[in-house]
Amino acid sequence: MNDTRRPARGTGWSANRAIWVALALVLLGVAGLAWLLLGCRTATPVEAVVTRTPRPTFTTASQALQPTATVNVPVATATALPTATPIPPTDTPVPSTATPVPPTATPAATATTLIPAPKPLRMNSPEYGVQAFLWWRPEVASRDMGVAKEAGFGWIKQNLGWRDIEGSAKGVFDWSRVDWIVSECNKLGLDLLVRIDHQPQWAGGGFPTNGPPDRYSDLGDFLYAMATRYKGRIRAYEVWNEPNLAREWGGKAPNAAQYVSLLRQAYQRIKQADPNAMVVSAGFAPTGTYSPEATPDDVYLEQMYQAMGGNSDGYFDVLGAHAPGYRAPPEVSPDEAASSADYHNQRFFCFRRVEDLRRIMEKYGDTDRQVAVLEFGWTLDPRPDSPYHWHSVDEQTQADYMVRAYQWAKAHWAPWIGLMSVIYIADPDWTESDEQYWWAISVPGYPDFRPRQAYLQIKAMPK
Repeated sequence: MNDTRRPARGTGWSANRAIWVALALVLLGVAGLAWLLLGCRTATPVEAVVTRTPRPTFTTASQALQPTATVNVPVATATALPTATPIPPTDTPVPSTATPVPPTATPAATATTLIPAPKPLRMNSPEYGVQAFLWWRPEVASRDMGVAKEAGFGWIKQNLGWRDIEGSAKGVFDWSRVDWIVSECNKLGLDLLVRIDHQPQWAGGGFPTNGPPDRYSDLGDFLYAMATRYKGRIRAYEVWNEPNLAREWGGKAPNAAQYVSLLRQAYQRIKQADPNAMVVSAGFAPTGTYSPEATPDDVYLEQMYQAMGGNSDGYFDVLGAHAPGYRAPPEVSPDEAASSADYHNQRFFCFRRVEDLRRIMEKYGDTDRQVAVLEFGWTLDPRPDSPYHWHSVDEQTQADYMVRAYQWAKAHWAPWIGLMSVIYIADPDWTESDEQYWWAISVPGYPDFRPRQAYLQIKAMPK
């Protein structure tokens, strides 16, 4: 072997070794880069699994009050949404056809809670009530419940806004004010009629306009929770208000068949929780207007009976009605009003308009159910530019007419007349620019209670 060839051989091996090392380094670099890329790609779903969307926090309808009880609705039936993300409304309210799963509700009753003795669904003929405003100020509410009791009123009518109780999200309730109102009425022996309307934003229905929820079952769930909590303590529930007006029906044309569906849902859920609670249909606005804005109250009631198949079983216990007297004395009949220019030749411009509604009930054989007059009165409105001025009366006439209305009903409407609720014990914040100021039987103010003549004469009236 020629030794002179070794150096050349050694130089070639070194060169090849350098090439192989370089290739190995390249391969290691590629593998490392691939590992990094694959690692980043697998990190993302892991991060997604462990990261949770924060649960929304809710503010109660009244910022000064915290919820006293929370009802957690099962995820299968409802998901709590923040107020800022309302459920999109649908064009047509869809009544629930299935029986909803009852939410769990913790009754407010405790060992020390006063539960009134049960009363029958049938009322005396008549019974005496007044609408008051007990929501915002406990000191005013306490006074007004006391003066109602002193005057011989056995009932308090109170509006309860659904949105003020379950406004934050479905299943999140603030019962604090309702607890107090119910407790105080129970202590005084006053029967409580609550009017339920004004849906929350999350329920749709044309919010902020007062309108039926997109899903009627949402109202049913709310009423089930309320009737469970106050079983035996709230005597009557009025379901909605004046649905024969578009402004009370989400800005849409009134629809009696839709209201009947809503009423049925409410009736079923209230009775499921408290069979002895009285379900009262909404009072209708007396009107002769037939347009997308309104339906005459008698026409609307006829349409309701047609939608119910002529049978109100399972829809309401008591028919609600509104009976402002306008200019007419309480003894004026609808026939007289229709034939007199003093009442614009309209049947509904009189207190006895209620008799037209009663005749429709009789037409369908619904004679066992009573009627509750949920609002009645006469206005004192002296403002020349007010649309109510044409039928205003003086204070003494207002007092006389209210007493005579009770007397007429007792003499001529027994036994089908039940509760008759006067409007109003005044909200202390009303001023003379408010329409309600002139209908009230007291002058707004606090701490002194300033009765009008109507309050004094009703108080003195035998009952």
